Amino acid sequence: MDCDYTTMIPLSPDMNTTTSTSVDQTPLRVMSLHALLYCERLFYLEEVEEIRVADAAVYAGRRLHEEVVPLDDETPEQRSLEVASEEWGIFGKVDAVRRRDGKWVPYEHKRGRCRRDDQNQPQAWPSDRIQAVAYAVLLAEVFGEEIPEARIRYHADHVTAFVAIDDAARSDLRQAILRARQLQSTTERPPVHSNERMCVRCSLAPVCLPEEERLSEPQKPPSQEAAETDVEQKQVGAPHVPRLFPNTRQKQTVHVVSPRAYVSRSAETLVVSVEDEKEKFAIEDIDSVLIHGFGQITTQAIQLCAKRGVTVQWMTSGGQFLAGTTASPGRVQQRLRQYSALSQPDIRLRLARQLIHAKVETQLRYTLRGTRGDASRRERSRAAIEGIRESLRRIPSVESPDSLRGLEGMAARHYFAALPELFAAAVPERLRPQGRSKHPPRDRCNALLSFGYALIQSAVHRSALAVGLEPALGFFHQPRTAAPPLVLDLMELFRTPLWEMVVVASINRGQWNSDDDFAIAPGQVWLSDTGRKKAIGLFEQRLQESYRHPHTSQSLTYARMIELECRLLEKEWTGCSGLFARWRMR
Repeated sequence: MDCDYTTMIPLSPDMNTTTSTSVDQTPLRVMSLHALLYCERLFYLEEVEEIRVADAAVYAGRRLHEEVVPLDDETPEQRSLEVASEEWGIFGKVDAVRRRDGKWVPYEHKRGRCRRDDQNQPQAWPSDRIQAVAYAVLLAEVFGEEIPEARIRYHADHVTAFVAIDDAARSDLRQAILRARQLQSTTERPPVHSNERMCVRCSLAPVCLPEEERLSEPQKPPSQEAAETDVEQKQVGAPHVPRLFPNTRQKQTVHVVSPRAYVSRSAETLVVSVEDEKEKFAIEDIDSVLIHGFGQITTQAIQLCAKRGVTVQWMTSGGQFLAGTTASPGRVQQRLRQYSALSQPDIRLRLARQLIHAKVETQLRYTLRGTRGDASRRERSRAAIEGIRESLRRIPSVESPDSLRGLEGMAARHYFAALPELFAAAVPERLRPQGRSKHPPRDRCNALLSFGYALIQSAVHRSALAVGLEPALGFFHQPRTAAPPLVLDLMELFRTPLWEMVVVASINRGQWNSDDDFAIAPGQVWLSDTGRKKAIGLFEQRLQESYRHPHTSQSLTYARMIELECRLLEKEWTGCSGLFARWRMR
């Protein structure tokens, strides 16, 4: 895996803090230096790519700071003091400052356990130490007096570590600041931490995917750093368990179907009103709002969604995806890397081959599974199956995007020719597909397929935005319609498992009423209100079902699978290629 990055430049103890660099001298958060000493990739993701995730541990740390009380009533103390320095180029908020023996002493509070030296004496972890040093030098400027010491209270084992603020400490702080500036000036993410224990409780592990990267590397003997018992992760006493991508979806999508629906805001909740009925949704429980048709949403509600990273999307009543908001307007470095990679024809072609091979192989496997055990069905599907196989054989050696699109189209024609053979004999003729018709759908089965594809598009669109990908920069589809090419690309992985299989299974189970669930017009068929609600229910249920990903051997819900594939796609141009589109239906 190619993960080159700039190394640390050593500084002499007397080097001035205003050492010039080639990067923008925007002040650094003190907490960013804590992240830097913990893991350089964590620093880069948070400070350069502006990706921050507040998980349960982060919230617990915030509560700890609120609950901490002074050691006694007589010691002068200031709490949550904001400090900054133009000379050092850093700023932050120190937990507490207390007067001790005629000197001000900064205090930091940590939930975890301290580090121990050879005599079992409490010591500060390197990342905690640099944070304490930074606050001490900032407070020295504020108070105009020397601060010789900082203290860190570790609440898990009820001990205090003492940090000397001397020339060596100030030199270490200068080196950390310079290293931070170096990382800010590069477009390359640093590699994952060499010590896998550091990733166990990192809030950005679901973004970084360190274990997924390590699985792609040749097996190595444990590093000396990982073998040592003096590991920072032991702050919380956690055993090392590989932390893979979260396997379940934590939030839900609110589908607004009624044309008389009105979405408004009340404090930190969204209120969906339909005439005299109201339903409330806490904003922290929502990942997106999807408005079907002519439902209304207020500006205040949209602003709340934008502030809390909740995507708002709109679809027509007929099931066409229209647009969606984005809650990630930054992520500039991510988009620059994506643009740089997808501007190269060889990379676009390689990714397109991986994608289409995965799609066609899934179509073939589903067709074989659906005709298994029925000799007459298999015989009627034989020509279509062989056609799909022929396309699949030729995909790895294709040399141009146009040829690949031709093979994908050929496989799709054979696949939809075989699709009627997957329906049970008792299925009414009106629910069987009559070929593939799109704009508009001309039969009930195609109406179901088109509506579900729009739901997949909305799910892929919000996952791509959440990851920080630019939907307009794709590698297979051409920008000929309003639909973003990258979203259309990623959809190809999920059409069959997320919806085509669901449609066939639900029709075979008799879940659809050919009259009540559809609206029939001359030359076109759409879902009725009851049909849309039923389709949305089936789709959301499918998103919560699990399937094993072949790279990690981990069972994920389909909702998480979409996000994981988006993140694995980004890794194709961030130093760990070959992981995207490995997923197949068994």
